Amino acid sequence: MAELSAESGIPVATIKYYLREGLLPAGERTSPNQARYGEEHVRRLKLIRALVEVGGLSVATVREVVAAVDSDRAAYNVLGVMQGALTRSAVDVSDADREWAMGLLGPIARAHGWKFGPDNPAVEFLVGTVCTIRSLGHQALLDQIGRYAEVADRIAVADLDTIDAIGSMDRIVEAAVVGTVLGDRLFEGLRRLAQAAETARRYSEG
Repeated sequence: MAELSAESGIPVATIKYYLREGLLPAGERTSPNQARYGEEHVRRLKLIRALVEVGGLSVATVREVVAAVDSDRAAYNVLGVMQGALTRSAVDVSDADREWAMGLLGPIARAHGWKFGPDNPAVEFLVGTVCTIRSLGHQALLDQIGRYAEVADRIAVADLDTIDAIGSMDRIVEAAVVGTVLGDRLFEGLRRLAQAAETARRYSEG
C-alpha cells in the first residue's frame, strides 16, 4: 500500500478510506497484513481523485459511478446509470411550474430528437433550472434556450467522438465518466474565456 500511495500520490489513509467505502477494489492478499496492487488500482485512484477534487462529486456519488463502471451491463445502460448519478436536482417546483417547464422544454427536446420524460434525471434537472431562472425574472436567458440546445447537440457529438475509438468496455465507460464530469469543467473554463473576450469586444473602449 505504501508503494501504491507513492505511485498514485494519494495518502495511505485516504486509500484505506476508499477501500472501506467500496470505491477501490481490494488488492490480491499476499499475507494477513499485506496485499498486492496493480496498475488498475493506480488508474482507479486517479479517477476517484479527479471526480472528487476536480469534478466536485461527493463520495456517495463517486461510489455509484464506479459501481456502474465495474458492472457488466450493456454500455448504454451503464451510461444511463452514470448520468443518473451525476444529474441531481435539489429544486422543488409546484405542479403549475412543472407544467410550464415541460411545455417549454418538450418542443425543444422533440426538435432535437432527445428522449424526454419525467423518468429522465436530466429532464428533472432542467425543469428545476428553468423554473429558477424564471423566478429570478431572467426571461432573456430563457429566450436563448434554443441556441443553447444547438450547442448541446454539437458538444454531445464531440463527447461521443472521443470514446468511439476505445476498444474495451471498462475504458469506454471510464472515458465517458471523465468526459462528462471533467468535460463539464473543461467547457465551463472555455466558456469563461469566451465570455471575457466577447465582453471586451462589445463593451471595451480600449
